[in-house]
Amino acid sequence: MASVSFRNIQKAYGKVKVIHGIGFDITDGEFVVLVGPSGCGKSTLLRMLAGLEEITGGEILIDGKVVNDLESKDRDIAMVFQSYALYPHMTVRDNMAFSLKLRKADAAQTSKRVADAARILNLDALLDRYPRELSGGQRQRVAMGRAIVRDPKVFLFDEPLSNLDAKLRVAMRAEIKALHQRLKTTTVYVTHDQIEAMTMADRIVVMHDGIIEQIGTPLELFDRPGNLFVAQFIGSPAMNVFKGTLRHRDGQSVVEAQGGTWPAGPVRGRDGQTVHYGIRPGDLGLGSAGQGTAAKVVVVEPTGAETELVLEVGSEQLIMVLHGRTAAQPDDRVGLVIDGRKAHLFDDGNGQRID
Repeated sequence: MASVSFRNIQKAYGKVKVIHGIGFDITDGEFVVLVGPSGCGKSTLLRMLAGLEEITGGEILIDGKVVNDLESKDRDIAMVFQSYALYPHMTVRDNMAFSLKLRKADAAQTSKRVADAARILNLDALLDRYPRELSGGQRQRVAMGRAIVRDPKVFLFDEPLSNLDAKLRVAMRAEIKALHQRLKTTTVYVTHDQIEAMTMADRIVVMHDGIIEQIGTPLELFDRPGNLFVAQFIGSPAMNVFKGTLRHRDGQSVVEAQGGTWPAGPVRGRDGQTVHYGIRPGDLGLGSAGQGTAAKVVVVEPTGAETELVLEVGSEQLIMVLHGRTAAQPDDRVGLVIDGRKAHLFDDGNGQRID
């Protein structure tokens, strides 16, 4: 196991800069997820850590040692890609053992490591099969097994679940998390799926346009997003956000927007300041018409344990998530009940959180 440090990392392709001075530390044994939209630079950062991309500026350290000029094979890392990249003419056993054979490792040690990895990943019965005889989830487990047998200092995962169906993704998320809890190996995981990030990470690094927007635990990012981008990216369904005017009244703050008054609790900010008001779908309460903020039901989407409502308030459409079921129907007039302590305010100019 090892710590990983990024020091003012920059990456450019010719005159085009794609990563702008990123710096943060990953502690020994930590599971860190890099998350962000396509093109934000998360996979490029991972590939620089792996030694598959040259570093334009800055330093990457593994266990305190600068690895900028080290070949991939000398960095003691193992990477699992979105593509399984298995050798089709080799059995599962041979695929998993291949990297050790390249190193000319002892045959007995290689056999033991493959057997241990197969047991951890529940692949014992599949060792003599070929990749064509495996399901997508089994192939991904073989790719993970190939990484495990190397006993690396750092595991790198580059969107490993993207090719799997929804049910299998959920199962593999749990398997990867359980694997980390068992092996305690430092892990850096890249995904654009914020649900994967929320359920798996010790800490999440949210990236956008080659910079870091915020770093924190999943619940820190969910409960206290540092800016408008993080607020709208983390959470599913996404946070409801609309523009309004901040007012201070009798020690409390409200936002005037969409023909109504939205509670915000006591917050800093200038009276009359233009802000973005955010409220998560699960933090909206449903009341009767005339209670709270007036709204019209547009769509009702029952999902079983929860019900999603699309509501129309002024010129905005908001999403509400109710735990359970509701008698509300499209075109019904209802009221929104909001706890101001659960509201989020962001500056209209720079998008930063207003506390």
